[in-house]
Amino acid sequence: MSNNEAPTSNAGAAPTPSGRSPLFIAFITIFLDLLGFGMMIPIQAFYAQEFGASAAVVTILGGSYSFMQFLFAPFWGRLSDRVGRRPIILFSVFISACGHFLFAMAGSLPMLFVARMIAGFGNANLGTAQAIISDVTTPENRAKGMGVIGAAFGLGFIFGPAIGGLLGQISPTAPSLGAGILAVANLLFAWKMLPETLRLDARSTHRRTFSPAAFRHAARHLNVGRIFVITFVFTTAFALMEHVIGLLIEKTWVDPTIAASEALGGHERISEAAKRTALFLVMVGITATIIQGGLIGKLQKKFGEVTLSRAGLVLVAISLALIPLAAAGGVYATLLPVAMIMAMGTGIFHPSNTGLLSRSIDADEQGGVLGLNQSLSSLGRVIGPLFAGLLFQWHEAAPFLIGAGLVGVTFVVALGLVQPQSRKA
Repeated sequence: MSNNEAPTSNAGAAPTPSGRSPLFIAFITIFLDLLGFGMMIPIQAFYAQEFGASAAVVTILGGSYSFMQFLFAPFWGRLSDRVGRRPIILFSVFISACGHFLFAMAGSLPMLFVARMIAGFGNANLGTAQAIISDVTTPENRAKGMGVIGAAFGLGFIFGPAIGGLLGQISPTAPSLGAGILAVANLLFAWKMLPETLRLDARSTHRRTFSPAAFRHAARHLNVGRIFVITFVFTTAFALMEHVIGLLIEKTWVDPTIAASEALGGHERISEAAKRTALFLVMVGITATIIQGGLIGKLQKKFGEVTLSRAGLVLVAISLALIPLAAAGGVYATLLPVAMIMAMGTGIFHPSNTGLLSRSIDADEQGGVLGLNQSLSSLGRVIGPLFAGLLFQWHEAAPFLIGAGLVGVTFVVALGLVQPQSRKA
């Protein structure tokens, strides 16, 4: 295989019991998984504060979830290359349900950490989900297929935070209970409907999981080393924002006279901050879903994954730099257009970056390499939160401006990406 030639694809999959496309079934499975994750976002930081957590500890709580994804995403992905996608999805969804229920029952800050780590272990399955997409799409349609995951993310960020914000009005634990129930529903749906998409003759015998040798082996492919760097740095930068945006909204736009009212169970201020955070995330979700669900395929055919990845990085960098300006202006409505710019950037970048990675690797390594990439993404979500809270305590604009600078660095790295020449599967 030449350096700019894409590897052979493993497109094609067994029919589902319902006769529906495996891509559609994968979309529903991923959407339900991410819906539960999205429900936790508006309330998690404020609920942890109820146990005495500082801003730094709040962001570390989010990082503990991602730390488990960092450790286990390559494990799930490589294991799915050997035993198939279906059993990995089923088992991992079951584990995530346990984590959500435990979070609702936790009575201390350490138990919140344990619960989020269990959920993170279960939800380290995105590399496997991406491998399902690669199994059932041709190289030419890979970015469009990865847009399915992006659309599931977008819809999860539309309905998840909105539902979580509403449930948070009932009780701080209601969103986690709802997420657990959704995970059980997802398990039952996947058990009945999700087919095995990896052919027996495409099963891998590789045993590399998370190790320097695994990264070196993957990086021998075209673009892969640069994509790994871009994924890690970009996710670190984005995590600086996403783990303190709620705290910025609370500090800037929630009336400081609102106190903990006994009539509302002592959570009136939390409720107001959660609603505003949910609205921001809903705006991100709606815009990203429109792009990834309907436009990314057409854009990819016209411009290619490399150009779209670079354009997405520019838009995200601009949006991160604009957030402190919106806060300085003091008008909450100005934050919503910034959310749309951010969503346009991520909606273009993520499926293009993942699609380019998938097109650059061999068919029997999809789960493993996509899992390594997801692990680097999770590592970024560990490192970002470790610094986000400290930076926010130092200066509320720092996480956003530093994040913008880091995304600028990824754009420079992306200048070296090469558009692969596809072969038919």
